[in-house]
Amino acid sequence: MPAPIYPWRQNNQFELLIDGEVFFPRIIEAMQLARHAIDIELYLVSSGESSSRVTETLIDAVARGVKVRCLLDGLGSHGMHDEDRERLLAGGVALRFYNPISLFGGKGNFHRDHRKLLIIDEQQLFIGGTGFTDEFCQPGEKGYSQWHEQMLIVRGPVVADCLDLFERQWTASAKRLRLLPPRRQRVSVPPAPASGDGYARLSYTDSQEHRETVQALFATISRSRRLVWLATPYFLPSWRVRRALMRAARRGVDVRLLLGGGMHDHPAIRYAGQRFYQKLLKSGIRIYEYQPRFLHLKTVLVDDWASLGSCNFDHWTLHWNLEANLNLVDSGLNRAITQSFETDFAMSREWTREQWRDLPRLHRMKIFLWGSINRAIMLWFSIKG
Repeated sequence: MPAPIYPWRQNNQFELLIDGEVFFPRIIEAMQLARHAIDIELYLVSSGESSSRVTETLIDAVARGVKVRCLLDGLGSHGMHDEDRERLLAGGVALRFYNPISLFGGKGNFHRDHRKLLIIDEQQLFIGGTGFTDEFCQPGEKGYSQWHEQMLIVRGPVVADCLDLFERQWTASAKRLRLLPPRRQRVSVPPAPASGDGYARLSYTDSQEHRETVQALFATISRSRRLVWLATPYFLPSWRVRRALMRAARRGVDVRLLLGGGMHDHPAIRYAGQRFYQKLLKSGIRIYEYQPRFLHLKTVLVDDWASLGSCNFDHWTLHWNLEANLNLVDSGLNRAITQSFETDFAMSREWTREQWRDLPRLHRMKIFLWGSINRAIMLWFSIKG
């Protein structure tokens, strides 16, 4: 069956939750109140205090008659102990793993389910970038979680589209994945409403046909008039993304990037991405690196349009991963996302062209080393940078 292009849905309600100490209790509460179904599609799950709490909550839900299904990625869940998996199965949770690592899987092993969808009773959706790990969900010594993250609660017609996407992947994951993912095709993306409230559209990449998540981003940036603010933890953008951002900046749009700083789970990726800074700064783009902790946000704000979900918009993600974002038009949510960006900008280091010219030699060597390695990997896999 062809992969659908989901339309814009109106009359949705949104609530932006920032950081695990805020959204994790809300997720647990929603699961505890579930009466019919809990459907979870998640990339990163590791054994620990957070996942144990989730496991207990899901088993309790099954005991009171709730149908619980968990679709986890075969690689992202490698930190989940066998006894935890067995406990879920023994408790009545339907559990599937997307594309388990295979000795003879070749390049196919790189194809991952990176989506983060939690659907309660087919009516309430949690979407964003979290996993069930203590880094996301448990406050540390400083009183907040180690990773800075956002989750969006959604109620309304768009939840049914997210459930449809989950159902499709749940069915597909019962079969063996092809050795290599098929080539994705360009598709026609529905234009966004000019303004209004309560609009949402499910945008995704899949293993079947298309990568329309990035197409929606390009189309929206090309029409931007006031601002383009993009937050991502892994800044390895394709040349098309870089070109779209620079073109917007050159025509006077306020383009800002909110990226990971010194506290990073993969420092090599940070250095590899910094090789793009000089040209981006020269075009007028402002670059901020978040300082207090590891930034894991995946949020875009373009004028009155926003996108939030699992997609990092980097060339690796867009080539290999299943992703799911919501495109959003809502004045109240726009204000909340704007405030979140402004708060994070204030806690970030902004790079200037002068600072970049005075970069220490050791730092430049790291950029050259990891940038060269990244280019070699992209060439090896024939992924355009």
